Amino acid sequence: MRRTWLIWLGVTLALAAGARDVFDGWVDATVLPDTVAETSVELRDREGALLRAYPVADGIWRLRPGAVDPGFVEMLLNYEDRRYHDHAGVDLVAMGRAVAQALRYGRAVSGGSTLTMQVARLLEDGTTGQIAGKLRQMRVAWALDRRLGKDRVLELYLTHAPYGGNLEGVRAAAQAWFGKPPARLDPHEAALLVALPQSPVARRPDRHPRNARAARNTVLDRALQAGLLSPGDHAAAQERAVPGRMRPFPLHAAHLADALHRAAPEQDRFDLTLDRGIQSRLEALARAAALAAGPRISVAVLAADHQSGEILASVGSPGYADMDARQGYVDMVPALRSPGSTLKPLIYALAFDRGLGHPETVIRDAPATFRGYAPQNFDGSFRGDVRMREALQMSLNVPVVKLTEALGPTHVMAALRRAGADPVLPGGAPGLALALGGVGLTLKDLVQLYAGLASGGSAARLHVQAAGKRAAPPDRLVSPVAAWQVGNILADLAPPPGAPARRIAYKTGTSYGYRDGWAIGFDGRHVVGVWIGRADGTPVPGLSGASGAAPILFAAFGRLGVATTPLPLPPPSTLIVGNADLPRPLRRFGPDGVGSGLAGGTDLRLAFPPDGARFRDVPLTVKLDGGSAPFTILANGSPVSSGVRGRVIDLPPQGPGFSTLTVIDAAGRSDRVTIRVD
Repeated sequence: MRRTWLIWLGVTLALAAGARDVFDGWVDATVLPDTVAETSVELRDREGALLRAYPVADGIWRLRPGAVDPGFVEMLLNYEDRRYHDHAGVDLVAMGRAVAQALRYGRAVSGGSTLTMQVARLLEDGTTGQIAGKLRQMRVAWALDRRLGKDRVLELYLTHAPYGGNLEGVRAAAQAWFGKPPARLDPHEAALLVALPQSPVARRPDRHPRNARAARNTVLDRALQAGLLSPGDHAAAQERAVPGRMRPFPLHAAHLADALHRAAPEQDRFDLTLDRGIQSRLEALARAAALAAGPRISVAVLAADHQSGEILASVGSPGYADMDARQGYVDMVPALRSPGSTLKPLIYALAFDRGLGHPETVIRDAPATFRGYAPQNFDGSFRGDVRMREALQMSLNVPVVKLTEALGPTHVMAALRRAGADPVLPGGAPGLALALGGVGLTLKDLVQLYAGLASGGSAARLHVQAAGKRAAPPDRLVSPVAAWQVGNILADLAPPPGAPARRIAYKTGTSYGYRDGWAIGFDGRHVVGVWIGRADGTPVPGLSGASGAAPILFAAFGRLGVATTPLPLPPPSTLIVGNADLPRPLRRFGPDGVGSGLAGGTDLRLAFPPDGARFRDVPLTVKLDGGSAPFTILANGSPVSSGVRGRVIDLPPQGPGFSTLTVIDAAGRSDRVTIRVD
């Protein structure tokens, strides 16, 4: 008897093992549906907040789930699949109970599908009522559980579950119904998102609020019974209303998003340096300003941190979807336009850096002709002798053209490129009209240029993507002294009515024919640029940077969300004196002063040291070639020796770091080199 029992036991075990092997082979042979589905391309801000997303095929919003509230997951498993972590993809206990209840009551009372089986149905878009379909779901569920594991299967559910309309996945649902990520769901929100996928049409809250609320409360009841909610939280959650509308997906920095998506169509996520709060506030500011300015007016704003180079906001127009005369679909941040007078600070900084002037140097503002080119001031009048400080603040045209001629337009163009701009000339070589806006630049170019002036003359490299190749060391645009001098002059400009004084260094500009109004400014941390005009380039009579763009600029600084950072103190080597105390060649630009002999005579050259040389911190010998005595020697913009008639000059130690040596002769000619002292 015992032997017979052992034989039957052996046969049974053998049959069971065989059946198990057959079952395992059947499951292992399952051809799984594609588990890698297309998800929406996303652009996120510096904190990971969603700026913009693009729907996938057929207009479906399907976002990767990311971080999800643990309370939501607990509610989901408690309601849908309590033994999720115990079964192998199919819960035979739950299925047996469902079959028994159906036989007893003559109808389906409870379901036997697990989350894994629901994932199988979602991936294959299969049916639930047909036996063949149910068997297929079971086979795929076993295979999914075996090959992918519990965490990945749950992630697939959270990505594909339907939540009404064109929403798939918990993150798209949380965004559309509650305007938040699924990591921050309240109990009443989590419960609704648990209930929706079972019947996404009949329980859609904006169309069937009673059904949605009843289903949500059932989930809350079960969560209370399972100890997932306290009685107080349960009661509060049941009293909350369900959402009455589907929220639109965020559409911040839409123009920038389009440009990045076009440049890298294979990339599905862009992590940007933008700040969603700043971006949203500046978009609202641009809309309000454009509406106040007129029906055809567009506005663009770009804000950045000039210390880090991070772009914080990029507003291409008042409204991305405006298809009317305002042409809001046109991104004006990268649009080529005439910069008007906004290049004047760069030209003065270059002149100060080259020893061609000082803020207190006198320059003549009077009618002048430059090889047939006769610039006029904006108001048609001339001021006579003015200090360079005043000439820049009043945005006089003749003085800046004189400086451009002394510097050479090609050197100004080279400085623009060192600053990171990409200037486009209307044709031929650069001419003197460059100083007054005769070149094509973008709003980003100008913000990048002013970022270099704001950061002590070291060209800033603005960027918008958080990750990328390490940027090369920035080029030196001008010396720290020259950059501070220009910033100090611009900070003394009168602000728009009601705006605080001496908080922001800024410059306005108006292009020829009143087509473009500009205002670019900076404090000790941020730089902001504003453009106003018509996107199609049509003139706007009466438009100016001072009246149109400057108020927007100061309002933009007020919406950065932080207090204005003070402008920096002058570098130690800055020469802060009146005109009478300047070295004689620097007292006047023109006849008998700096710049007076640039057109002829023997060229002046710093024969020693060579440009780029390195020295120890010892007295330095300078050797001059050409030019006319007496000579003035400047180190980093400050005179260190004047009235010199010899051509071999010993200078005191310059201290460690980079130093720019400039020599000016009696005729105003100059030359300079940059050296490094160890």
